Amino acid sequence: MSSATDPEVVIDGFIVEVRPYFDYVLATTAFSACLFTLLVVLFVFSTKESRRRLVFRLNVLAICVAITLGILVGLAGGKALIDPFNQVSKSVYIASVIFALFPPLLYDSILLVRLFALYPISTTPATTLLKIFAFPFCVKCARVIVLSIGLNEYVSSELTTVTLEEDEATAWFRNPKMTAEWGMQIADNLYSVSIFLYNLHVHTSSFKRAGSVAAQIRQIFYISLANFVFPLIFNIAQIICITTDRAPTAGTVLLMINNYVTVIGVLFATLWFSGSEWVRTRNESLPGHMVFSPKPNFGMDPVNNGKSGITLGSDLQNLHPLSVVINTLTNLPMIGTFFNRSGKKLST
Repeated sequence: MSSATDPEVVIDGFIVEVRPYFDYVLATTAFSACLFTLLVVLFVFSTKESRRRLVFRLNVLAICVAITLGILVGLAGGKALIDPFNQVSKSVYIASVIFALFPPLLYDSILLVRLFALYPISTTPATTLLKIFAFPFCVKCARVIVLSIGLNEYVSSELTTVTLEEDEATAWFRNPKMTAEWGMQIADNLYSVSIFLYNLHVHTSSFKRAGSVAAQIRQIFYISLANFVFPLIFNIAQIICITTDRAPTAGTVLLMINNYVTVIGVLFATLWFSGSEWVRTRNESLPGHMVFSPKPNFGMDPVNNGKSGITLGSDLQNLHPLSVVINTLTNLPMIGTFFNRSGKKLST
């Protein structure tokens, strides 16, 4: 009886030991494959003009960082699954921890860039910029300090990968530094989204909106709100896990999924805008009867015998302020000026 149960005990113990690594590898592999596909789609729908923008480059950087996290976790977890008695080096393990903890700072900074659409550096007084960006800057600095101290305490106490993994549960449960980091992340994102949505309302409420402009504003609102709500849900779940569950497996999986969900949320916004720009570019290169949109959304000017109220050439230099806001927020180059039904420019 003993000889029959001993192998079962050994097998069950092995499964318990490798189960966390299997969960890590499974989660990161699925999301990394999704991000790689989205990266290809991003380049397909982008134009030369959009690729020169800072937001596009930051999105590519964020995707590369997230994919690197998947590679490092796959390397560390795969090694533990295949050869549990010969783990990866301590440096590789620490690198995977760094890529799991610090990238949310980059992703949140990409969302913060949207505020520069409403407060351009070239035209906004320095005192106003200081008032708006002082809080998120200080919070991000505090987050870097807290994460650096916590990571240093964790990795400096052990000498090998095996001992670091054994101490993972102790370092995880009710870690005040991780709890503080996630709390500051919630405050940071809440501030950025609140300021952005409030100023978007202030900048656009005084204008008479054309249908296409109002639709773009609503889409910007929903996308911005989604980019905050989903990371918020995961941050709350992480705080609950770290304070109630001594095993770090579920919390670590949530942490990595939160990274990927944040990147995907920001990326979907860029893909939506890049797709619209791609269609616009193709429409410009085709004859009028071959455009992708059968019913263009532009206003019709009766003064020009029913031709489109959008004018090219010199009007590119006279964009309506609302058009400038939408242009910057959506990364779409405006190709003319909005007109009202009388054929005159909207008053500024």
